[in-house]
Amino acid sequence: MTTDPAAAEETEPVTGPEPGGPGAGPGADDDGGSADGSRAPAGPDDEAAAGATDATDTATDSGEGGASESEPESESEGPAADGTSGDGTAAADTTAQLSEAEAELAAQREFRERIERRKAEKEGPVQAGARLSGKAADLLAAVRAVESGGKPPASVFAEPEPAPRRSAPEPERRPQAMPSATPAPVASEAVDTVRAVLVEGGAPEALAAQVAAVLGEGADTQLREDPWQLLRVAGVRPEQADGFARALLGAECGPDDERRGRAVTVWLLEQAALAGHTALEAQALHAALAQRSVPDPDAAVQSALAEGDALVFQDALDEPGAPPAPAPSEEEAEGEEGEAARPVRVLIGLERYALAEESLADGLARVVNSLPKEDGSATDWESAATGSAAELIRAVAGHGLVLHTGGEASRAEPAALAATARSLGLRVCATTHTPDGRRRFAALLASAEGAGRGAASASDPSSAPGFGAEDETGAPNGPRRGTDDGPGSPARTHDGGAAGTHGGASGRPGGGQPGDVGTHETVTTVAGLLAGAEGPGRDTDGMLRTDLLIVLDAPQLDVESAAMLAESLPDGARLVLSGDPGVLWSAGPGRVFADLLAARACPQVASRTPDPGPIGELVSGIGIGELNQVAAPGKEVVIVPVRDAGEAVHRTVQLIADSVPRAIGIPAEQTQVITPGHGGAVGTRALNTALKERLNPGPGRFGGFDPGDRIAYSPAPGRTVPGQVVKADADGLHLECVGAPVVVPKERVEQTVRHGWALTAHQAVGARWPAAVVVLPGDAAQALTRPWIYTAFGRAEQHLSVVHGVDQALPRAVAEVAAKPRTTRLPALLRAQVPAAG
Repeated sequence: MTTDPAAAEETEPVTGPEPGGPGAGPGADDDGGSADGSRAPAGPDDEAAAGATDATDTATDSGEGGASESEPESESEGPAADGTSGDGTAAADTTAQLSEAEAELAAQREFRERIERRKAEKEGPVQAGARLSGKAADLLAAVRAVESGGKPPASVFAEPEPAPRRSAPEPERRPQAMPSATPAPVASEAVDTVRAVLVEGGAPEALAAQVAAVLGEGADTQLREDPWQLLRVAGVRPEQADGFARALLGAECGPDDERRGRAVTVWLLEQAALAGHTALEAQALHAALAQRSVPDPDAAVQSALAEGDALVFQDALDEPGAPPAPAPSEEEAEGEEGEAARPVRVLIGLERYALAEESLADGLARVVNSLPKEDGSATDWESAATGSAAELIRAVAGHGLVLHTGGEASRAEPAALAATARSLGLRVCATTHTPDGRRRFAALLASAEGAGRGAASASDPSSAPGFGAEDETGAPNGPRRGTDDGPGSPARTHDGGAAGTHGGASGRPGGGQPGDVGTHETVTTVAGLLAGAEGPGRDTDGMLRTDLLIVLDAPQLDVESAAMLAESLPDGARLVLSGDPGVLWSAGPGRVFADLLAARACPQVASRTPDPGPIGELVSGIGIGELNQVAAPGKEVVIVPVRDAGEAVHRTVQLIADSVPRAIGIPAEQTQVITPGHGGAVGTRALNTALKERLNPGPGRFGGFDPGDRIAYSPAPGRTVPGQVVKADADGLHLECVGAPVVVPKERVEQTVRHGWALTAHQAVGARWPAAVVVLPGDAAQALTRPWIYTAFGRAEQHLSVVHGVDQALPRAVAEVAAKPRTTRLPALLRAQVPAAG
């Protein structure tokens, strides 16, 4: 057993399946829960939704409710709180989601209208020609009517009215600070009336503002008529709502109350969504309802369906490897016998995720089936297809949707693609999951365009200034699409922090200083692009002004974000989804990238560029289920065995504050600690407390924070932005996050800001640091999975230290524990609209 961290660096320079020291056994504190990207198990034996709720039971820590409780991982406390913290945690989650919901409201309404129109078009039996829809299907019906001697519907030959599309206002481009998630104001009178009802029912009155915001007008009346409406507030559990209902209803309250069954059904579906599912199989939902003491689960589900609180779906099940079933004949369609034989699975889901998945499938089908715009000859694309990106460039040249897989080093290939497309005159936008990913990709794009300019200069000296350089008149040289400064063009002003992040202040793609390509319009974050704060802006139809959209970190796309991106692409635009399939899945419901890879509905390009160095070799082996020993002559990988939680905390602090800066030369502010969960003796809370005491001691007079503290700010569920505390005043806590100022109101600090020296893997995904210290305490053994380990180890660029206390659980998790499955409808929806690519 090594007792000195510096000695450990010398004696344990490699990693392997056997650390050489005894690991602590599994502990009783399992606050971390599972850490594979879902909040709860979803296997057939654990009643998927009930498993989701059980995960919140076991992962709840009543001592603190923070921003990352809305994170997707079971390593967080989960969306619910126990009886002692339900009020604080509940207030945290819902208020953090309000501004996001407002931002997406217009898109959701448009999704709903589009889906309803599509469903209306598909009413009636499907006969031969079932793959036709819209006008083509109507014409086929008219022909059949004439052939049978009937009269065709007059509406068939009428010119259809264009589908309504609202124009999206041009986003205002001005220097701006990163917004903080502030809930919409609620009238004080409404809050007071709700508070009175809560007090009468014995519920925490601190929930009043949250309940009033969630239930809207007449919230107090709704609660009196149906006390189980309290379950709509995030963090409230069925047993808490039952107690509230008993206090209000008295003898009328019972487990067989129809209102209770309906509310618990919706609550279970919401818990399943937090675990990553977009729907649940009916059998699993019934079992979960029975576990929650609902005497008639089927009646509860039917009640929820009748009230429109949930939707039911029947997805056909095809045998693995079997071709799609042929369309039924006319005789089969007319008779009941033809309805038979294909097996189906019955799914129950919430409307918002059903609409999102159907909209995503429609949008992707449109991208796949539409021809790319004329944007250069095949010869131009082919001549540009050189180097490691050649296969990707060729695939994008001829297809609307392309999937690209690979590790960190493979991101150079999408960068080369972006540079090539820009040189051909296309409007290109690339988007990443985190600001750090945006910074790294902007640097790669600058390098790729610099290399392109060098090659062009060597072959043609007249092209030396490069694409986007300006002549004496100030006009850009070379073709450029969609960059006119006429009405509706995006303004060119950017705030200094953002410009610095992206590499320069020029607002013109390809313009500015040499190598300065990372502007708001070229490289963005997904959140910024969808909110309109970054990116090329939108046209009068609400579509993004881009010909090629490259989405990095694609595994982090949840179904709602992916749907909004797909629906925002203009006809003829290309879409590239690029990412590492080995990392943890998205924070929100769905597994979009994995579903698309499995559907094989478009070309897939697997990068052959390996991640370099010992860390790259180690992580690549983990990706295929092998924990290999790697040579690390420069101490790139170090194992530090520990026996218990106390020693794990001590070694971690010593590594960050002393050993890594002294032996490796990487300062503490560039080293990130990653651990499986927030709670427990070696969770983020305990580690951050110890690290603050060593690195930035102070009284924590600003809600537990002091100037100079490293923090993790969660502006919305599933998003974590690293930053630092600047000061605090009457306006709130002032932060600096990725070069942008953020002011968090005092009442929001507890829910949205945590100390950030130690993060969970879900919070860290999408970002990288020069050095990372991954802490594996003994009580985390059951939470480890291959995706979690792959993600955590892959956050290090130059040095990785592993504080190892799980003994053989580490190689076992790498070899045997894959990601827990998620129930989604996207594969079935894609099969109906997009044929497999072969």
